[in-house]
Amino acid sequence: MPVLVEVGEDYRIDLADFEAKLSDADAVMISHMRGHTSDMDRIMELADAAGLPVIEDAAHSLGTVWGGRNIGTIGKVGCFSFQSYKLVNAGEGGILITDDPEIAAKAVIMSGAYEENWKKHPGFQNSFCQWQNKLPLYNLRMQNLSAAVIRPQLPEVARRVRDGRRNHDHVAGVLDASGLMRVPAALGPEERAPDSIQFNLAGDWTDAEALAFQREAKARGVSVQVFGLSEGNARAYWNWQFLGDLPELPRTRAMLMRACDVRLPARLTVPELDFIANALVDAARAARA
Repeated sequence: MPVLVEVGEDYRIDLADFEAKLSDADAVMISHMRGHTSDMDRIMELADAAGLPVIEDAAHSLGTVWGGRNIGTIGKVGCFSFQSYKLVNAGEGGILITDDPEIAAKAVIMSGAYEENWKKHPGFQNSFCQWQNKLPLYNLRMQNLSAAVIRPQLPEVARRVRDGRRNHDHVAGVLDASGLMRVPAALGPEERAPDSIQFNLAGDWTDAEALAFQREAKARGVSVQVFGLSEGNARAYWNWQFLGDLPELPRTRAMLMRACDVRLPARLTVPELDFIANALVDAARAARA
């Protein structure tokens, strides 16, 4: 049963709420959503003190670095996505990484290494033997074709990170200068690897104005999602019907109602970035007129 914690206007976990709810947890799962990294030093300190494993959902954070360490390698398990919008993509699929042989063996077996097919994987033999026939099988193996598409992209990660950061910071400068939008700054130890940009509508916007901004941007050729005002948006926790009774998270709800998302692929050129940034500023001014 997931226990949700608050998130602030900077898209980072509210550490006071996190600490207050930690005593009831069996594990910690941190989602580095859109590459925004919460304070992993403090999170690991609290989780380690409580004896809880940390799973990093790093689907949006391949290439992001925290305090010199790659995101996804700080907790017990890191999960990455190769879905079509990600930094490295093969259409769909992903990987799990860990340095724990027991977790690795369980994952391989549950992914579909039935009838001792795990013998094709070197190492972990004792761990594999321990879990043979004791876990359900989900047939979640990555296909060879996906792996063949992914592997040539791995040497490109550093360049894509560099280009994506340049693109993000270029557009962020224009949005921040407008006074109508605010891009949360990176935390000190964080080196971002963005392929999109998130920003808050600054000041006292109504729902109607926020929706008007979304329409005005679309009319100018730029698609914007306002997370809390986009019907069925998966980032809005109140749409998570599988949780049952939802908690009250007023800070998180307020943030999502004014948090916006725009794709910024690393391949974009400076003129294209200027087009996007200027369209967003013009749309914001029109919505507030």
